[in-house]
Amino acid sequence: MKAIDLTDEHRQLYFVCLEDWSEEMKEAGNHKEIWYNKMKDKGLRVKLAIDENEQVGGMIEYMPIEYAFVQSSDHYFINCIWVHGYKKGRGNFQKRGMGKALLKAAEEDVKALGAKGMVAWGISLPFWMKASWFKKHGYKKVDSNKGMVLLWKPFSSDAVPPKWIKKKYIPELTPGKVTVTCFFNGQCPAYNIVHERAKKAAKEFGDKIIFHTINTNDKEIMHRYGEKDSLYIETKKVTKGPPLSYKKIKRGMAKRVNK
Repeated sequence: MKAIDLTDEHRQLYFVCLEDWSEEMKEAGNHKEIWYNKMKDKGLRVKLAIDENEQVGGMIEYMPIEYAFVQSSDHYFINCIWVHGYKKGRGNFQKRGMGKALLKAAEEDVKALGAKGMVAWGISLPFWMKASWFKKHGYKKVDSNKGMVLLWKPFSSDAVPPKWIKKKYIPELTPGKVTVTCFFNGQCPAYNIVHERAKKAAKEFGDKIIFHTINTNDKEIMHRYGEKDSLYIETKKVTKGPPLSYKKIKRGMAKRVNK
């Protein structure tokens, strides 16, 4: 097993988070590819984990923290680290040390680039991007926000710990209409799916719904609103956990329209 840099051969696989078997991923469109092409010259790094049969089983994506949803500088931020764990498609590659190998390779990479530390986000609950997993690998909790944990591993004595950007968005509502607002930047296919489903659902209500898309690929916009990937129906933030189904999104909109 080894960690390698992303190659042209595996680029399309990376765009769907190794889930090329998934019908759901097709709903995400090409937003991930567009985001990658914007970020690849701004310091974005991607590594893949390859097993003894040259099969891709895991990936890690990280970038200069100035482009992340965090207040900090001179660090790199891990957007995601993922080892394929489904029986479908390429099969389950978890529990083989791929995650550990990817994390180590990424840390060595950013040290060589002169970064003062590596920052990651984690979830306090025991599933994907577990905060506890990062803690096992030397990361310390430095901030939290509603179950989202910010973790940090400094590489130099003068490194300054990061902080979450605080939420600043207050939905702007239109009397007599239902306002739906979608923040997204294309980085995460799961949120890209939500964005596409929300757009489709909103169209079914015609002029009863005003649909706003706010692209947070511009870091100034992301910092201004304090949002990165989220869906609001009126004042309620409805994006939590796995991508909401089209039916649930439409039902949430209908509930507000019918009030």
